[in-house]
Amino acid sequence: MRTDFGAKALLFPMPVLIIGTYDKDGNPDAMNAAWGGISDDTKISICLSPSHKTVENLKLKRAFTVSVGTEKFVTECDYVGIVSANKVENKFAKAGFHAVKSTKVDAPLIQELPFALECKVVSYDDSTCRLVGEIINVCAEESILTDGKIDINKLQPIIYNPAVHTYHSIGAKVGNAFSDGKKINN
Repeated sequence: MRTDFGAKALLFPMPVLIIGTYDKDGNPDAMNAAWGGISDDTKISICLSPSHKTVENLKLKRAFTVSVGTEKFVTECDYVGIVSANKVENKFAKAGFHAVKSTKVDAPLIQELPFALECKVVSYDDSTCRLVGEIINVCAEESILTDGKIDINKLQPIIYNPAVHTYHSIGAKVGNAFSDGKKINN
């Protein structure tokens, strides 16, 4: 038997995306956004309310980064989601983050978060709150690579459970994509 929850923003897993931007004075900002994902081969879509300082910044600079929240920095990632840069000066630094200027877009990479997408703004719609970014580059610290590929166990990304407002780590490998399904005969 199933239980109905109605129309809600529930999907699992929901990534913890940390959006990095620069303001008009070149100060870095970061915010936690859970409602987003890859929407085309080189595009990402994220739902961001227009009231966020991050939205003001990305409209101005036409660029942003998307880092993946990690187990090691769960507290810092949560902090940039519950504190507004419209109200707290130096929110980025208070979180303990350090900015590294992207060489691909006019936005900061977060030194503490080892995996990021560097993006240019394709569009932002105030009425739907939908940001679409073109992924210009994906970068990762060597510390999370195995044989030149991103190792999810080294990255230790966190996911958000919107049903009960908790963060979780990602579990063990359970299969091989584009392979295991071949075991089923048609």
